[in-house]
Amino acid sequence: MPKTETEYSRIITLCFEIFSKKNLDYGTSWKILRLPSITDQIFIKAQRVRTLQENGFSRVDEGEVSEFIGIINYCIMALILMAQGPDVEDVSAAYHEEADKVKVLLFDKNHDYNEAWRSMRVSSMTDIILMKLMRIKQIEDNGGKTLISEGIRSGYQDIINYSVFCLIKLKQEQAAQQ
Repeated sequence: MPKTETEYSRIITLCFEIFSKKNLDYGTSWKILRLPSITDQIFIKAQRVRTLQENGFSRVDEGEVSEFIGIINYCIMALILMAQGPDVEDVSAAYHEEADKVKVLLFDKNHDYNEAWRSMRVSSMTDIILMKLMRIKQIEDNGGKTLISEGIRSGYQDIINYSVFCLIKLKQEQAAQQ
């Protein structure tokens, strides 16, 4: 799993760089969003990835990679808002704190599942991301209450991890084509 750790760290570093640059451009305007609005934004990005996968082309010059990065960053924004609220001051530290929590979860699950994601298709993981978003939306519609299921936080964390896996696989596919 050392390879996975290195790959994960590279992806999160790239996502954080983009997050930081966008915060310089736009400020922390995202802190005004309510969680359901963030969930809907993530849904739009995941749905676009699925459309790209099904159609094989896009009219906008942004592909799957940029959408998965956006999904990761919006999920981390949601986790920050859940943990610290909109008054969070050091968003960079909060970003790293949430990314580190997700990394721990990834390695716990990755150990138990023996890196099964490496045998999965990116399209299947995209479908799982969409399914998890539908679950989150239902939990949000239920006022955040669940009877037996994991909550919204774990849903966002799982979406981050599946998105990281997708980015790793896409990078490998690009390298194989060169």
